[in-house]
Amino acid sequence: MSRVNVMQPWLGEEEVAAVADVLRSGWVAQGPRVAAFEGAFATAMGSAHAVATSSCTSALHLALVVAGVGRDQDVVVPSFSFIATANAPTYVGARPVFADVDPVTGNLTAATVRAALTPATTAVVAVDQGGVPVDLQAIRDVCDPLGIVVIEDAACGAGSTYRGRPVGAGAEIAAWSFHPRKILTTGEGGMLTTSRPDWAARARRLREHAMSVSAADRHGSVLAPPEEYGEIGFNYRMTDLQAAVGLVQLGRLPEAVARRRELAAVYAKAIDEIDGLRAVADPPWGTGNFQSFWVEVGAAYPLDREQLMTALAEAEVSARRGIMAAHRQPPYRGSSADLPVTERLTDTTVILPLFHELSESEQARVIDVLREESR
Repeated sequence: MSRVNVMQPWLGEEEVAAVADVLRSGWVAQGPRVAAFEGAFATAMGSAHAVATSSCTSALHLALVVAGVGRDQDVVVPSFSFIATANAPTYVGARPVFADVDPVTGNLTAATVRAALTPATTAVVAVDQGGVPVDLQAIRDVCDPLGIVVIEDAACGAGSTYRGRPVGAGAEIAAWSFHPRKILTTGEGGMLTTSRPDWAARARRLREHAMSVSAADRHGSVLAPPEEYGEIGFNYRMTDLQAAVGLVQLGRLPEAVARRRELAAVYAKAIDEIDGLRAVADPPWGTGNFQSFWVEVGAAYPLDREQLMTALAEAEVSARRGIMAAHRQPPYRGSSADLPVTERLTDTTVILPLFHELSESEQARVIDVLREESR
């Protein structure tokens, strides 16, 4: 019996050809493909500006820097997220302050953000967890009047919608991931999008050691102009090899999301008939891309989460524990935050296999295990 993976990227010959074209061009570092990818991504996501980076974590770091967040300030973040969401504020000397999440969506809400604000809060990082769109405007309605910047962590969000627009379109600044677990992948890589030209311009400089003249511009000049380094910058560049893959993947995005939503609907129908299981679903304000399909294992189900994962593994089905709780990890164990929903979801959710090429028979095998163990 073949193994059913929890995920696998959807890559094909178009990506291979795109990379080969870059190799033949002789320019493989950040250059024309990166610029083309930035433009296409900004258009697709409804953003004014896009700045390609080496990862979503580096994009989050740059977002905090250009937004002016710094030492001894507080940044409200969900603990119910990959640890990079909490780590990024520490890079600028700020303190991550953990807020709880909604029990249905797994996202921050206006109420949980309000409860976590302190006099030192200057930013909030709101995550589209697993591709479920966060209710961004409700959070901005709390934060904007206080001068608190809201950064959307849209790492999982490409292809999701919020109030009829792509997630991120209503954000002053957002960060995106192209890790292989994401629907749109460049292997590694990320993107910063923003409505502000000054933030975009500074992020472009900072990702390239804060050079006044980009490497691409210097390469394009017979007599390269002298460069100046106006501040401490970083090496957060994307390569043209990655961007070439990203351009192909961006073209695939609508089909990829449609396929994932089709598979998610099959799961949801089956799980709705099983007592004790609850599947992630669209919130009232948008549609998810089902980057992850997670299920909460309740008390009415005969197995707990760990036992269910064991049963799935015995059927050669690879599943994963749900989203981590960052405040339980060693760097953040000193947090005094009271996060009952976060802890419950972290302990009771499981991520089921969902990827573009998941076959009908493979999905049926997953569902069969869920049904059999419910009896």
